[in-house]
Amino acid sequence: MDEKVNRLFRIRRTLMQMLSDRGYLVGDFEINRTKAQFLDHFGKHVNREDLVINKTKRSDSSDQIYVFWPEEPRVGVNAIRTYIARMKNECVFRAILVVQQNLTAIARKPTEEISEKYYLEVFQETELLVNIREHSLIPQHQLLTPEEKKTLLKIYTLKETQLPRIQTKDPIARYYGLMRGQVVKIIRSNETAGKYVTYRLVV
Repeated sequence: MDEKVNRLFRIRRTLMQMLSDRGYLVGDFEINRTKAQFLDHFGKHVNREDLVINKTKRSDSSDQIYVFWPEEPRVGVNAIRTYIARMKNECVFRAILVVQQNLTAIARKPTEEISEKYYLEVFQETELLVNIREHSLIPQHQLLTPEEKKTLLKIYTLKETQLPRIQTKDPIARYYGLMRGQVVKIIRSNETAGKYVTYRLVV
């Protein structure tokens, strides 16, 4: 049981860091919560459904995200449809699903059916035990606003297709929730040249 609690504690901490990095309102106390405080809040027998997170963007309070934690190890179509219905009812257009086992192709189908308007990301628990952004080899990433993207292309007289690319399935792209057509600024530190900046188009 202690192993399960420790696992869920670590995963939730990574998610709070992830949401904060994506620009959602997350308190420092939520990111820095100790395991003892986690136990005080959720109890020793943690129910995954109690771990649900709902956050709003710092820049736009109408832009919300849900994080759902299915209790069942293998999540089926009916559960997916229930989460989608909740998103629709509450006008929340983005959510993260934290699953114990990867979804089957059949279970993923409802997420594809609503993908033009609603975006349901799927992460396995094992992917969230460690925050990949904290790895020493991962450079800093900053998502450009549509206006910043337009300015960048104008300054360098580029078409967006001429930019280097990063795929949506890239682990760091998934961490930041990057979507096709967006441009991300990547800042690398170099001992001799200082900071080295590049831009990538999300494809």
